[in-house]
Amino acid sequence: MLAALLAGYGRFASMAVEFLYPANPAEQEWQFVAAVASFLKGDSLAYRAPRGDKVTITRQAESGEATDFIALSSTCPHLGCQVHWEAHNDRYFCPCHNGVFDPSGKGIGGPPGEAGQSLPRFPLKVEDGLLYILVPMEKLPGGGSQEA
Repeated sequence: MLAALLAGYGRFASMAVEFLYPANPAEQEWQFVAAVASFLKGDSLAYRAPRGDKVTITRQAESGEATDFIALSSTCPHLGCQVHWEAHNDRYFCPCHNGVFDPSGKGIGGPPGEAGQSLPRFPLKVEDGLLYILVPMEKLPGGGSQEA
C-alpha cells in the first residue's frame, strides 16, 4: 500500500513539474491583425490568437507607429472573466467584480487593483501600414506546430 501511495504521489509531482516548467515553450509567430488606417484613436478590436488567447487591441495615438497600439489579454487575472475596453471612460473593465485597468493594463480598481494585477501584454509591430501581433502558436500532438 505504501508503494502504491508513493507511486501515485510521484506521478502527480512529475505532472506538476511538467506543467509548471514545460520543456519546449510554445513557438511564437507574427500574425496579421488589420490595416493601421482602419483604426481610429480609441477604437479597439477583439482578436483571438491561434491557440485561443483572447486579446483586445486598442489604438491610443495616431502617429502610424506600433506604439500607437496596445495589445492586452482580455482575460481578467482575478477570475478569468472577459475584460473590455471602454473608450468613454479611458479604461479596461471587467464586469464580474468591477475590476478596472488603466490604458496600460495595470489594475487600478476592484480585486485586480487591490492585488496589484495587470493584464498580460502582447508585442505589436507595423510594416507597410499593416499591424501584426506576436502570439504563441498552438502545439499539436506529436510535437508539431500549427501552420497558419
